[in-house]
Amino acid sequence: MSNMQSKKSVIVAYLLWMVAGIFGAHHFYLRRDRHAFVWWTTLGGFLIGWLGEVFRIPRYVRDTNEDPKHMEEVAARMKKTNKPPFSMNRFTGMLMVGYSWAQMTMYAIPPDFWGINLKYLNLLVPLATGLGVWTVGNIGREQGCLKWAVIGAYIAYPVRYYVFDDSIWLTIMVIVSACLFDSYAKEWRRVPRKRRHVAKRVAILSLCCFLYIGLWCSYLYFHGTITDSEGDEIPIYEALHHFFTSPWWLDVKQCMAETYQYAQHHGWYEVWKQVVDLSDPHGEQNAYKVLGVSRDASQQEITSIWRKLSRENHPDKVKDEFARRAAQERFMEIQQAYEILSNSKHRRNRRNKKDNSSPAAVKIDL
Repeated sequence: MSNMQSKKSVIVAYLLWMVAGIFGAHHFYLRRDRHAFVWWTTLGGFLIGWLGEVFRIPRYVRDTNEDPKHMEEVAARMKKTNKPPFSMNRFTGMLMVGYSWAQMTMYAIPPDFWGINLKYLNLLVPLATGLGVWTVGNIGREQGCLKWAVIGAYIAYPVRYYVFDDSIWLTIMVIVSACLFDSYAKEWRRVPRKRRHVAKRVAILSLCCFLYIGLWCSYLYFHGTITDSEGDEIPIYEALHHFFTSPWWLDVKQCMAETYQYAQHHGWYEVWKQVVDLSDPHGEQNAYKVLGVSRDASQQEITSIWRKLSRENHPDKVKDEFARRAAQERFMEIQQAYEILSNSKHRRNRRNKKDNSSPAAVKIDL
């Protein structure tokens, strides 16, 4: 029964492929976590790999479900050849992912940080290349050790000191790494992977995604720029520094500190009530502004002001057609404001009584 429940569905796999396939959702569903992470970092293999999977998903499902007929075919291929044959799709994937990860690592390394020269961290670029090649090489029924992929990358890395075009020496390094892995490390995965709990799989993938996002953040922070209103480019790290010292941010920071102190004394519910009041859900604040009266005005005073404004702004007093239209809009605005304040007179009376009974109450300015 438990075996039947663990069977994966082709329909579900196709749905996930269509909805979030470029992020590897269908591969995660099929317990192909390495494939899922590769798709997530490259947006479905730069969309090319995602599109090419439209005919391969049924085979992925059969492999995950360990379909007897499919397993017989896999066993026959393993008996036929001692090691997996060369696959152009897999080799191209190793090149693309290895190049992508190496390039991202190189761009994420800052030239210096707090006066410390960090150029020596470029030695991590071949390691990222080897990891990309090794990850793709370990997808599915094939596997291989990381050693040869990393050795190949470090062997070719000195080319960068003779070839100054980044795209050329990165390509050479990835090709050497992939060739050594394909020649000396690649072998059949004859023993199935140990199945991990979903929580553990999510934790591992989350850690890998966090590290990759960290590379993006480092690249944007140290090498990214933004363009101001005058067309000048400003490094992001300088813009962030100036933002956190700007008067606007200091005012927001002070407001947040005062709000927190107020909440410590009166509770967060009181803060929430004041936020609701300041958002003016009933339109009272705007109505006070339209009629030109204060919040503590009595209903009699509001009625008196309303009658006065209604007489002064009545559209029948205006003969010009365009001026009459403006007067009519103003007149309707006055009527609406009076209606709002009239409907809320009981609520205003309760609020005024409460304010008079607790004169020491403190309001926060959000």
